[in-house]
Amino acid sequence: MYHSLIGRGSIPKLTDPAGGLEDLVHQRFRLAILTIALECSPVQFGHLQRALDLTPGNLGRHLGVLEEAGLIKVSKGFAGRRPWTAIAITSAGRKALRAEVAVLKAIVVRVELVETRRRSPAPRTFAPSAMPRLSSS
Repeated sequence: MYHSLIGRGSIPKLTDPAGGLEDLVHQRFRLAILTIALECSPVQFGHLQRALDLTPGNLGRHLGVLEEAGLIKVSKGFAGRRPWTAIAITSAGRKALRAEVAVLKAIVVRVELVETRRRSPAPRTFAPSAMPRLSSS
């Protein structure tokens, strides 16, 4: 009986709300790296390290994963004798971040819709015999 009601209005068809999330982008630190790189591209390695409170090795590993996927470009050089590393988001990185945000927004809408429905009282229905009678005076 229950299965025959799914998708017919009384019970919504169940789908995986997080199915569109891309694990490569969705991982907490990689999502943060892409977001910060979008805000201020290029961003210095040291800034990311401080902002995310990561060790250089841990940050370097996340950057390597994102660079290998073509979502960021890592540039290295020297300012005098001091080495620097700058990270810039690529067009593919911007596209992947927009797709991730779209899925997250859809999840938020879905949750808010359910919460709104739960807060709203169900409409009252009356059986014809329970309907109040109007006097005809």
